[in-house]
Amino acid sequence: MNKFSTEYYANIEEKLYSAVIADVLDNLGYMNQVLRYDIRPLFPEAKMAGRASTMATVEVHAVPKEPFKLELQLLDEIKPGNIVVCATQGSTKAALWGELLSTSAQAKGGRGVLIDGLSRDAAKIIEMRFPVFALGLSPADSRGRLDVVTIHEPVKIGDITVNDGDLIMADLDGCVVIPQAIEDQAIAKAFEKVSAENIVRDLLSQGASIQKVFQEYGVL
Repeated sequence: MNKFSTEYYANIEEKLYSAVIADVLDNLGYMNQVLRYDIRPLFPEAKMAGRASTMATVEVHAVPKEPFKLELQLLDEIKPGNIVVCATQGSTKAALWGELLSTSAQAKGGRGVLIDGLSRDAAKIIEMRFPVFALGLSPADSRGRLDVVTIHEPVKIGDITVNDGDLIMADLDGCVVIPQAIEDQAIAKAFEKVSAENIVRDLLSQGASIQKVFQEYGVL
């Protein structure tokens, strides 16, 4: 399967989950790929897998000469399978994301948004069932408060670097970044682990000893 296809992302989204990918990354020696725990989905069923399309903001104290310039450029450049990753350095000054941006991203085949800041228009976004993961909500507009200064460049969320094109997996448990260098290996091992977990789940549901099952399968 082409790993840049919509089918590839949909398959990951349907069959994998953030915890199994985090476990696999740990086993591969990448133990710092889970983003901060307080980036939460706007609705519990939100789940997304896709490629990071990155932008970074700074706080401002006046309306820039060309407000929203880079932000709108990034949105016009969204390709099917992209997840918009917005790094605000944890700013809670205003909402960088909202309903109209979600509408545009969804129409272009975007699979969701991840922001270490705030969103707004939550009711409308939830109605759209468009996955948005954020620190929280605010009605305050970003105009004159936040401005996008880079797009398609590496960004930092906490102490984790997200590169444009990295694979993102996010669900109710949280958000995981899979570096491109190990993506093929990590995804293959994640499918293997899910298969083993399905066997273990069946055995445990039948009352098998969890100690013996762990000794045999090494999966919890």
